[in-house]
Amino acid sequence: MTRLFSYLTAALLAANLSACAYTPKPAVMSKLPVFPAKTASQTLLNDLPPPEHPVAVAVYGFSDQTGQFKPTNNTQTLSRAVSQGGSAMLLRSLQEAGNRSWFTIVEREELKDLLNERQIIRDMRGQYLGEKGVNPQALPALLFAGVLLEGGVVGYDSNTVTGGLGAAALGIGGSTKYQQDTVTVYLRAVSVKTGEVLTSVTASKTITSYAVDVNVFRYVGSTSLLETEGGFTTNEPGMVALQQAIDKAVYALVMEGVDLKLWDFADPAAGWPSLWRYNQERDGLLTAQQVVDAEHRSHRPHGRTPQAAPDAPPPPPPRAAMMFRHAPQAPPAAQADGRTGAASSDNHAGATSSLSEATARDGIGDVLAALNSPGPDTGSGENAVAPSPPAFR
Repeated sequence: MTRLFSYLTAALLAANLSACAYTPKPAVMSKLPVFPAKTASQTLLNDLPPPEHPVAVAVYGFSDQTGQFKPTNNTQTLSRAVSQGGSAMLLRSLQEAGNRSWFTIVEREELKDLLNERQIIRDMRGQYLGEKGVNPQALPALLFAGVLLEGGVVGYDSNTVTGGLGAAALGIGGSTKYQQDTVTVYLRAVSVKTGEVLTSVTASKTITSYAVDVNVFRYVGSTSLLETEGGFTTNEPGMVALQQAIDKAVYALVMEGVDLKLWDFADPAAGWPSLWRYNQERDGLLTAQQVVDAEHRSHRPHGRTPQAAPDAPPPPPPRAAMMFRHAPQAPPAAQADGRTGAASSDNHAGATSSLSEATARDGIGDVLAALNSPGPDTGSGENAVAPSPPAFR
């Protein structure tokens, strides 16, 4: 029995040593800073097909609206449960969309600093160069945005899933524990001209932590005690999880806008597979992992999704049904009359009416048209308006 126990002890010590060999090294041992690893959600954003026109957006803030503090044991802390840098993360996600092709971002969060710096430029040029007014060549007018992006972190749920497993025999045992939290973000697009909420999306990301412990507590002899323990803990970084949730929200915002005909891909046929998979995931027919795998296969060299796969999209609908304000359907009255030439004329009138109503609804087209036409006074002055990239078609 003693020999058997010695063998078990030796085997356990060997297992502890091997476990320590594979235990992640402490962060303090890292000597050089590193760039964050590219996540699957970031890859989805990068792989978005380019838009027909960039969307000019402004972000005034993306705050923590949960009001929760970081949980601690028997102590009080003022640290927040989630990062307070949501605005910076949102700006990064917007730039990642389509590799900087989807959004033109104008600075609004620190607008006061920007205006102060422009005022300094005006004062210095007036004092040292004798300029009486604003030189539009040296200090052009600021860009404006057609769409405001609002929202924030709206939920942080702790201990949504907890569990563990442990066992011990003859003073030798081990255990494992895990815990899951969930962070949720909300994002909406608002028309600057009309104030209408064009679309809104939510996205969630789980934050997982787990721990593994191994211990020995055993009397080797009448007066000798053997005691050893080992283990490690892994906590998913909350900031990385929040960034992934924001990436997912931006991806969903782009797809929702395409689906609602607010904007479109430069090549609707190329963007159709991604739009179809997004709708399938939103409706619960595909998982997020299936979408990531399918997008990865479609962007690999010579990669193609088998037609029999559940994530293989069907053929795209006719182009007329995908494009916004192109070949609108004839009014029901014209279809019911069965007329030929008169029906064609009514269809044209219905198309013009639909275009006018849609343009009046979002209002962005009117603003852009006004910018592209010459105005009475657009060349000088602090209030001069500079052309901005179009926000909608």
